[in-house]
Amino acid sequence: MKRIFLLKGLDCPNCSAKIEKEVGELDGVQSSVVNLMKQTLTINVAPAAADTIASQIETIVHSHEPDVEVQEETVMNVTKSYSLKGLDCPNCSAKIEKEVGELDGVQSSVVNLMKQTLIINVAPAAANTIASQIETIVHSHEPDVEVSEIAQEYYIPAKKQDTNTSYNNEDKKLTIRLAIGAAIYGIGMALTVFAKVPLPVELVFLIVSYIILGGDVVWQAVRNISKGRVFDEHFLMSVSTIGAFVIGEYPEAVAVMLFYQIGEFSQSLAVERSRKSISDLMDIRPDCATVRRNGELITISPESVAIGEIIIVKPGEKIPLDGVVLDGDSMLDTRALTGESVPRSVHKGDEALSGCMNQTGVLTIKTTKAFGESTASKIIDLVENASSRKAPTENFITTFARYYTPVVVILAAILAILPPILLGGGWTEWIRRGFVFLVVSCPCALVISIPLTFFGGIGAASKRGVLVKGSNYLEALNNVSIIVFDKTGTLTKGVFNVTDILPANGFLKEQVLEYAVQAESFSNHPIAKSILSAYGKEIDQSVISDYKEISGYGISAMAGKKKVYAGNTKLMDSEHVEYTACEKVGTKVYVAVDGQYAGCILITDEVKPDSKKAISDLKHIGVEKTVMLTGDDEKIGKAVAEELQLDEYYAQLFPDQKVEKVELLDSKKRQGSKLAFVGDGINDAPVLARADVGIAMGGLGSDAAIEAADVVLMTDEPSKLVDAIDVAKVTKQIVMQNIVIALGIKSVFLILGALGIAGMWEAVFGDVGVTIIAVLNAMRILKK
Repeated sequence: MKRIFLLKGLDCPNCSAKIEKEVGELDGVQSSVVNLMKQTLTINVAPAAADTIASQIETIVHSHEPDVEVQEETVMNVTKSYSLKGLDCPNCSAKIEKEVGELDGVQSSVVNLMKQTLIINVAPAAANTIASQIETIVHSHEPDVEVSEIAQEYYIPAKKQDTNTSYNNEDKKLTIRLAIGAAIYGIGMALTVFAKVPLPVELVFLIVSYIILGGDVVWQAVRNISKGRVFDEHFLMSVSTIGAFVIGEYPEAVAVMLFYQIGEFSQSLAVERSRKSISDLMDIRPDCATVRRNGELITISPESVAIGEIIIVKPGEKIPLDGVVLDGDSMLDTRALTGESVPRSVHKGDEALSGCMNQTGVLTIKTTKAFGESTASKIIDLVENASSRKAPTENFITTFARYYTPVVVILAAILAILPPILLGGGWTEWIRRGFVFLVVSCPCALVISIPLTFFGGIGAASKRGVLVKGSNYLEALNNVSIIVFDKTGTLTKGVFNVTDILPANGFLKEQVLEYAVQAESFSNHPIAKSILSAYGKEIDQSVISDYKEISGYGISAMAGKKKVYAGNTKLMDSEHVEYTACEKVGTKVYVAVDGQYAGCILITDEVKPDSKKAISDLKHIGVEKTVMLTGDDEKIGKAVAEELQLDEYYAQLFPDQKVEKVELLDSKKRQGSKLAFVGDGINDAPVLARADVGIAMGGLGSDAAIEAADVVLMTDEPSKLVDAIDVAKVTKQIVMQNIVIALGIKSVFLILGALGIAGMWEAVFGDVGVTIIAVLNAMRILKK
């Protein structure tokens, strides 16, 4: 058993060497390694000695270093998920994520604002008590958020009728409260202006409206201060409005709170709308499945259907689980998966994917995957978890806001106190300027609009059939300077056809094809399938033995008593077979029987119709270099590269050589730029992982594509990559616009406020107005 102990406080190399040696000599300990930098001790110990080893280690450590704290690290932590129902504030979610992540035993903490969930990785020892601590942290920021643990292994969003709409009950309550507060404020102001009521009467109306509008804000500020969290928007609004009351600006104080609440309300609606746009887009989760059991049709939840069961899908119903069509013909609407409006036909023997809408005929389907592993579930999970991977810009804004707020509070205090001391008077005016400074400085516009824009960008990409696994990858697509393509299945159709058979040494064409078929009969490779298709007869696999697939070379097998080799020139060379090289363009399979060359089978693959336009468009939008990698021979690589006008190509590559070429190209890229690799997601996992951005082509139904890549293009069209980069660029543009708008306008109003030119009314625009402008700008991405 492998066990890891944290030696907190260990900083003596001499002592660590002694501890490592003495622990290694304990009974049952096979190996002992102290890592001084990480302050850990890692041991491999026999299970029989595992129960007593911890106390023995502690004795040894304390004999050398009495002050070192010894505690065991559990290799497998527990993952727990919590629902944060009602959470809609990006700023608060960032704070919750940070504070939960700092709790004892918590290794990682991720708040997903779109799903309203918190997922933590926690040590088992802390797992049972962590819920109450999380609830305390959440309620310290958002008292009305409902915290509950999610028991499922994977998160399944609620059905459509249960999801949060863009205008829910909490929003209605807030609307009513704002309307009442605004009405009382309006009556008070009207009486003051037209009826000339005395000041005490005016104050009654203004104070009541202030309590209705801002009581929760002030109370939250007090609670935060009691917990040591001073500098946030609640504090800024409370101090500035109460201060305005103190210096006699009563109407302005209530107006600031009113418009602040309107801004917060607008933010809430915008977040919900953005969340709903993605939820609607991914509303491919079927509500039920009709399954045939014991000769009867029963309707049950998709989660209850086992692999291998028979389900019936009628026209107008969603396919609930992945499977194979046993009976029926129909047209399937795959728009939710691919973004394409053209229906796809399915017949007996075809694969049917969950999430597609059955349009015309009744389908009988045998399920091949459980609900949690089906395409619909994986896509829902992928899109909804995308917001967990934050872009560098998002992380920067979160960090910026953390330091920005205290700085502006200090500057406001200096502005209110220092000039009166130096100039000898004018306290009321300078304090007013300080409060104006505080109102304007609230960072809401940035901390709300930036995550909202990335939300929208991920949603817009999904609508086009491009699944982006995180806003970090969406941002990275902006900086792609080199795009490397795999050839087969990416730029070409990957549908091979035998176009010629060239026999030699007295063999007939039929014999060459038959020997090749016998060698290839156990292979699933596209080339093997094309040879089997050209043969078109039943194969007696009982005569085939000693089958070996040699990666990068081909296949060897015994066909009866004859040794057959089928593969490329490298296989012929390695087996010392004398052959005649074929000069025609295409993929060649050379066949040898008992060491004698029998002939060559020529196979060709077609370039996809939109590949050339995709390459041209990529160059037009700023991609500096396009490169193709292929395992095919030099002639094929050259012909395809010239047809598509690629900048470079590399042919006759083994899978590991593709990684080497990507690393070489990566070392030559422009500083600060990114390299993207586009492959079919099945055989290219190592290269997808190595690239800055791994893009899987034709991910519809491909588990390997969805797992390995950072971006998944759900159809076989290379042009989808252009769409992905387009969305990424628009998203980045809006993000930068919002940063410039927020900081630019706020800077102007901060200066005007400090100079006494701008008052509280201008401050309201400088805060709430800018926030609303930034939010509306962020929402544009959903319409593009």
